[in-house]
Amino acid sequence: MTKLSPVRFLDSGSPPHIVTLTLLAGVTSLNLSILLPSLAEMTDYFGTQYAIMMLSVSGYLAATTIVQIAVGPISDTYGRRPVVLASLVLFVLATVGAYFATSVEVFLTFRMLQAIVTGCFVLSRAIVRDMVPAEQAASMIGYVTMGMSIVPMIGPMIGGSLDEMFGWHAILIFLILCTLFVLLLCWRDLGETNQGNGMSFRQTISTYPELICSPRFWGYVMAAALGSGAFFALLGGASFVANTVFELSSFWTGVALGAPALGYAFGNFLSGRFSVRLGINKMILSGAIVSTSALTVLLLADISGLINAAVFFGLCGFLGVGNGILLPNATAGSLSVRPHLAGSASGLGGAISIGGGAVLSALAGYLLTDDSGARPLILLMLVTAVGSILTIAFIYWREARQN
Repeated sequence: MTKLSPVRFLDSGSPPHIVTLTLLAGVTSLNLSILLPSLAEMTDYFGTQYAIMMLSVSGYLAATTIVQIAVGPISDTYGRRPVVLASLVLFVLATVGAYFATSVEVFLTFRMLQAIVTGCFVLSRAIVRDMVPAEQAASMIGYVTMGMSIVPMIGPMIGGSLDEMFGWHAILIFLILCTLFVLLLCWRDLGETNQGNGMSFRQTISTYPELICSPRFWGYVMAAALGSGAFFALLGGASFVANTVFELSSFWTGVALGAPALGYAFGNFLSGRFSVRLGINKMILSGAIVSTSALTVLLLADISGLINAAVFFGLCGFLGVGNGILLPNATAGSLSVRPHLAGSASGLGGAISIGGGAVLSALAGYLLTDDSGARPLILLMLVTAVGSILTIAFIYWREARQN
């Protein structure tokens, strides 16, 4: 790793400050979460079905997989800074298009184009890996995502409040203003951190087999994908459960959706505090166990008839804690398998995780009906959480065989 200059805040000639990285990653989370409390109103506005409107979540997640596959190699070739700035500009233009949409088809088209902002999250992690070695990267990613997790915690509350006061279009104006602020900050503070070999895009793409053929890369990526899969399933079904099963208003739906983000923030704090001391693998296993245990208790509460909104979203907060511990460490592990391909690894790994999340989000929306209650969603989340435990167990097994 080429030594970078010291961080100097608001100096575009030095690596970015952690505040800039946090806000950069936060733009992605804000765009994903802030519209959730408004899905019912948007369904009525466009005169469509809830399942169609849910494409603004599941379809958006699917679109991000394309972005994540492409943005890593592009940034490895052309640098992190220009790709980040271009992503933010294009996101603002797509959000303006969504604001003026007069049909659900046009809105969903611009919603898919908004996925370009996902490149900011991908590159915030790659930039961290450019700056520091593996164990320290897990800690720094934990602190970055801890701050970032405040966004999905308050984003739905802001979205629900704006919806009730001014209508859902006000949410898009809020997104535009926030993104313009982050764009200005990145222009002043985000110095180039990619000290790579200047490979062409085609050459960078040709290195994907090096990642794909690595069992360790797959182990860490699948741990992240399955660990976050429960959250993406929740993302697809939480609004329906809050509105239909527990009959919460848009504002209180936003408050309830903040519980997993609050847990995620605490899990990120634990990751930042203990990753260097305990190591990546132990932290991944700990996070997977926390998530699985919380969802097991939630299923038992539902079976016994003791479930309500506080129990459901409270235990989903512990799912957030588990994800906050697991994801920074699994991400750092996948980026460290081939450090010279950190951008590509971040993009490919993110695409796999988000692509799976899109499927689980859509599946959650499909399984939930007026008569089903919350149980199909709980079972779907539990299965994916158990899968994350099996995946990290595979990593332990493989390392034991090599020793």
